[in-house]
Amino acid sequence: MREYRSSEYPDGMGRMRVHALPLPLSAMAVAGFVLSIVALALSAVPIINNIAFLLVLLGLPFSIVGLVAANRKTKRGKALAIAGIVLCSLSLVVVIASQNAYSTAVEEAFSGPSVTGSSDSAQLQGAQENTASAQGADYSSMAVGSAADLSNGLTVSVDFVQTGLVNYDGSPITGVTVTYVNKGSSEASFNMFDWKGQDANGAQRSTTVYMNGENALSSGRLAAGGTVSGNVYFDGDVSKVLYYSSVFSKSSQVAWNIS
Repeated sequence: MREYRSSEYPDGMGRMRVHALPLPLSAMAVAGFVLSIVALALSAVPIINNIAFLLVLLGLPFSIVGLVAANRKTKRGKALAIAGIVLCSLSLVVVIASQNAYSTAVEEAFSGPSVTGSSDSAQLQGAQENTASAQGADYSSMAVGSAADLSNGLTVSVDFVQTGLVNYDGSPITGVTVTYVNKGSSEASFNMFDWKGQDANGAQRSTTVYMNGENALSSGRLAAGGTVSGNVYFDGDVSKVLYYSSVFSKSSQVAWNIS
């Protein structure tokens, strides 16, 4: 229903007549409604949804001012103002939810999946699993033959250690057999550079090439339900083997004592 205001004017015969004029449309209500639509359209887009947040900060007060004017019968556009308030509120919720989701995804991409538990290597052959609680558990000194369960469904283990190996130049080499089991529902990656060796002094080294090595672990994708094993080699004597679930990780997710 259109809203009107009364206006008096002379009819040319000395008499005043009352004429009903429609109330002007609230520019604030229109501006708030337009901003709320744009904000909602941008609210789920990464990075750009920061702009959506700014549009909400503008659109929400505009819509509120438009609603107040409509309630005071000085302007019309109450429906637009209410729609602007609702859409701005919805946009704000979407912005917050999407940014939380994106930040979590980025954090996981850089730090990698977390360790959710550990199990004995016999579980890999179908024996009963003995899972430890992830809360407060220490995965920095696991024993050879133990496996770590990751939040992405991947299980990694250090199965066997070869010492006394010598490279072509006479330098000592330590070989380690590792296994990946994908218990998740999607593919997972494996890579020789997921692993580092640490000596007794705490110095960490990436994997090296051993000319006489056999079944060296390469890199690739592991399908759901798949298993892959291979050997990784390190220069010198190694006391610990560390697994990094992401190339961007600053610290290892789990480590095995092999000395």
